[in-house]
Amino acid sequence: MHPDTKMNRLTRITSILIQLQSKRVVTAREIAERFDVSLRTVYRDISTLQESGVPIGSQNGTGYFIVDGYSLPPVMITEEEANALIVSEKLILNQGDISLKKDFSSLLFKIKSVLKRFEKDNVSRLENRISASIKEEKMESGSLSVIQKAITNTLVVSISYHSFYKDEITQREIEPLGLYFTDKAWVVVAYCRLRKEIREFRLDRIAELKTTSETFTYQEDFELLKYFKDLSEQS
Repeated sequence: MHPDTKMNRLTRITSILIQLQSKRVVTAREIAERFDVSLRTVYRDISTLQESGVPIGSQNGTGYFIVDGYSLPPVMITEEEANALIVSEKLILNQGDISLKKDFSSLLFKIKSVLKRFEKDNVSRLENRISASIKEEKMESGSLSVIQKAITNTLVVSISYHSFYKDEITQREIEPLGLYFTDKAWVVVAYCRLRKEIREFRLDRIAELKTTSETFTYQEDFELLKYFKDLSEQS
């Protein structure tokens, strides 16, 4: 085997191990598409990891997961990955939601702490040489982090919402399903219990919100892209 080929496989296997940490179950097809390899190659790589002592389980013969309790060494960040995070930071600082800025800033501090000294110096240089376009109109909000958690934990959220068209504030209980950014403001797609249908709510128009302890049934079939497609077909 050519040394480069061997190294490429070692790099891929290590990357697969990291990918398995990224979510509860990762399908063989997801791995194959990410690395542009065949399913047969994925099966062989998974087998190599299992033989090396990594406790990888399978689900329905299509997905893989790392058994709970197994501790993996810290993930090392490359300089290129750190640079990508700096670009992401500039975009996030320009998007308007205070909670997202705070969460990402905290994450970035943790990531920077594991960089080597020369990598930290390089990142500092790059920070002062990258900028997102400055938006003349930016809708400020501060509830994105709360809404994200409500989506993942299927929690009902109580909101006071300022309607732009009627210029009135109404009390709503919503079941958050998805989020998207309009280039000016964040929008949550949610089932509105008051109107009894799926509605959209701009986060900058939410005057108050409170996460309740009540949960709602997770809508397995809801996908944001499908939602947009259905809307375009209706118009």
